[in-house]
Amino acid sequence: MDHTACIQRTLDYIEDHLKERLSAEDLARQAGFSQYHFYKVFHSRTGLPIMDYIRRRRLAHAAADMAGRRNLLEIALDYGFETHAGFTKAFRKTYGLTPEQYRIHATGRVPERVDLAKLADYNMSGGMMMRPKIVSKPEIKLVGYALETRMNGENFTEIPAFWNRYIEEQWGHKLYQQIKPVKDAEYGACIMLPDKPEHFLYVIGFEVENFDNAPEGTHQAVIPASTYAVFTSPKADRANGAFTDAIQGMTTYVYNEWFPSSGYAYAKNGVDFELYDERSSGDKDLQMDLYVPVEKQE
Repeated sequence: MDHTACIQRTLDYIEDHLKERLSAEDLARQAGFSQYHFYKVFHSRTGLPIMDYIRRRRLAHAAADMAGRRNLLEIALDYGFETHAGFTKAFRKTYGLTPEQYRIHATGRVPERVDLAKLADYNMSGGMMMRPKIVSKPEIKLVGYALETRMNGENFTEIPAFWNRYIEEQWGHKLYQQIKPVKDAEYGACIMLPDKPEHFLYVIGFEVENFDNAPEGTHQAVIPASTYAVFTSPKADRANGAFTDAIQGMTTYVYNEWFPSSGYAYAKNGVDFELYDERSSGDKDLQMDLYVPVEKQE
């Protein structure tokens, strides 16, 4: 049996019946699996338990409906949430904002159907791309090391090599001791060069309160305050470059697939950055966040 094709049929069925009662038992029966086997296969293909997936798809469609004037409770009831409080709790956990806060960001764009084959093309098997969290962040000051690279594909080889050197020569460890950063997380920021349209600086570094202790030879950058769409990479191991492939696949997916149908545009003068925290340590099941500055399209 082609498990991927079978799960894809399940995803399509869920999409067509989001406002109806859906149970794991019924979906397993339709797929021709035992319930236990269905749970395992579904999770392996999507990266999510079946009921979590259904809840997230309902929330994604509810988020699109918020662009209109309908009452939030009506929207919640439409998608199977019995109370406003339950809807708010689930929405905030997924999107980082309450429905009331998110409403000003709603674009009305119906989320595209999940296509497992397309996700596999972007090295994202087992990592389900849902709508991102929307967050607002104040100005961020970074101190780190900069690489100038080009957006013609060179960046896909030069940035991983830059990270390898950064790690092997312990630049981050040494820098951390000198500057006492705001937090442990490391940033990978893409800063455009106005006089070189095809070039940008990729800066690896830490967030600081000010530049007073920035060592000689480091790069200082200011990321302007912005609203961001935040995407989380699928879990991947470090071995054989799988983590790097997952990051690059997700980034390509966001710009090639998500943006055109999102109702958002890249914010003018914005800076996108990667955030590597404790989830990025070790060798197994690594993850990171991609912050993309956005503004609603007129």
